[in-house]
Amino acid sequence: MKKLFFAALIALAGFTACGTKNVETAATEATEQREVGGGDIAYVQVEAVLAQSDLYNAEGIALKDKTEKAQKSWAQKEQNFQYEVAQLQEKYQKLITTNDAQSTQENIERRIASYQAAAQKEAKALDEENFVFSNRAQDLLHRAIENLNADGRYKLIVNANALLDADSTLDITPAVLQEVNRLYALEKKDKDKK
Repeated sequence: MKKLFFAALIALAGFTACGTKNVETAATEATEQREVGGGDIAYVQVEAVLAQSDLYNAEGIALKDKTEKAQKSWAQKEQNFQYEVAQLQEKYQKLITTNDAQSTQENIERRIASYQAAAQKEAKALDEENFVFSNRAQDLLHRAIENLNADGRYKLIVNANALLDADSTLDITPAVLQEVNRLYALEKKDKDKK
C-alpha cells in the first residue's frame, strides 16, 4: 500500500509540475503579448513640443514680449495717473481754488477715460493675436500627430499631462516636435513665396 501511495504521490507531483509549467508558459506568453500591444499607445508632452518648436521661437517669444511690454506700459500709465491725482489733492488742500481743482480733475478724468479706451483696444488686439497664435500651434501639433500616425500604428495617443505613470519608450515627443517644425517650415516657405 505504501508503494501504491508513493506512486500516486509521484504521479500527482508530475501532474502538478506540468500544470505549473503551463501556468508559467501562459504568463510568459501574456507578458510577450502585452509588450507587443504596448506599441499601440503613445504619449506626447504637448507643452514641451510647443515651447521648443520653431513656431514658438520665431513668433511666440515676440508675441509674449509684446504682451509683457504692453502690460508694463499700462501699469506705468496707471501709476502716473495715481500720482497726478495725489498731487492734485495735495495742491487743492494748499495751493489752488476749487474751480481750478475741478478743472484739473476733469482733465485727468478725460485722459484716464481716453487711456482706458486705448488700453482696452490694445488688449483686445493682443488677445486676438494670442488666440490666432494658439490656434496655429494647436493646428500644427494636430497635423503633426496625424502625419506620424498616418499608418494607424497607434490606437491611442494621449497628452502627457494626463499620465500618472508611463514607460519612456511610449514617449513620441521628439518625433512630434520634429514634424511640427517640418510643417512650420513648409508653411513659412509657402507664405514667403506669396
